Amino acid sequence: MRIATWNVNSIRTRVDRVLTFLERSHTDILAIQEIKCRPDQFPTQPFEEAGYSVVAHGLNQWNGVAVLSRLPIMNVETSFPHQPTFGEPPCVEARALGVTVNIAGQTEHAGQEKLFTIWSLYVPNGRELTHPHYEYKLQWLAELKRQGQLWLHSQPDAHIALVGDWNVAPYDEDVWDMSVFAGATHVSPAERAAFQAFTEDGWVEVTRGRADNYTYWDYQKLRFPRNEGMRIDFVYASPALTKKVTGAQIDRDERKGKGASDHVPVIVDISL
Repeated sequence: MRIATWNVNSIRTRVDRVLTFLERSHTDILAIQEIKCRPDQFPTQPFEEAGYSVVAHGLNQWNGVAVLSRLPIMNVETSFPHQPTFGEPPCVEARALGVTVNIAGQTEHAGQEKLFTIWSLYVPNGRELTHPHYEYKLQWLAELKRQGQLWLHSQPDAHIALVGDWNVAPYDEDVWDMSVFAGATHVSPAERAAFQAFTEDGWVEVTRGRADNYTYWDYQKLRFPRNEGMRIDFVYASPALTKKVTGAQIDRDERKGKGASDHVPVIVDISL
């Protein structure tokens, strides 16, 4: 099974690119972030024609997450329990979508089910270290960790992947120049600690060491031609799933050409 995560920065703008990627990469499940639309605005038809079921969660033109799956979908959650709120009035933003699929390919007999859960996550940006959004980001990550701990405690053998745009660069080498990020978000000690805390419960970020490259390049200042990027898109796997990971890659070429997203797909192969 091949899964991937990709912040597409508006699905309606990049339908053709996503379809081409799916065909080229033979991806079975794609988690998408920043769809920037409501479910009724999501371009579902072309993906269904390509053999994918579509689950989308978006409230307006901001944020939004989705999952495309060639495997039968068994369950959908549009937020994780106790997901923090933000805004006035406070609301649970469309930043998390959990989809459970049956990798056995069966939809009827319960005895034939073999379940895999993928969470498409768009972690809050944080904006500035003194901004309320930064505290929101830290709370969001802390609550996700707490829920992840509960999931693993109740189902130690569960196959779960937490994937997406984490908006954290965990190590200095994950940005092109640390001096540029002095006093900025994404690299602060608190954010890095919040990201690394998942490992305390047994989660493993399975792309590092298998695929090492940036995953994001800003549109401005020729960041991509100069390879001035950041690595902020990751795949955290549950302990049981980690044992089944066979490979990973970062599709840097997807940043090239007209109409590219500022992020690229991160791909993981799993033998289940």
